[in-house]
Amino acid sequence: MDNFATRISLAWQPAESPFVRPRIELAEAEKLQVESRRLSNETSVLKEALMDQLVKWIKENNLTQEDAAVILQITRPRVSYVVNKRICKFTIDALVNMLTKIGKKVHFFIA
Repeated sequence: MDNFATRISLAWQPAESPFVRPRIELAEAEKLQVESRRLSNETSVLKEALMDQLVKWIKENNLTQEDAAVILQITRPRVSYVVNKRICKFTIDALVNMLTKIGKKVHFFIA
């Protein structure tokens, strides 16, 4: 039994373990954190712009949230999330799909 246990322990050296995290220097971690915040902010701005178009459509057509929900094929609480700009509740593609259902075309430009 000792021989078997020895072979197992030698098979996995700490440096080779898939569970050991690579060390990231503080400066690199801060750089990654700044980039993550920037990307998150860009996504939030995009989602808010898409939601603005949905809210504009609801107001222009004098729709109740219930009416909008039926047309968009979503629940009334989801419409409330759009109206109240709860951006964390939606993906970009979900918002684009809603705009498509009301006949809006969405174009993205990558610079």
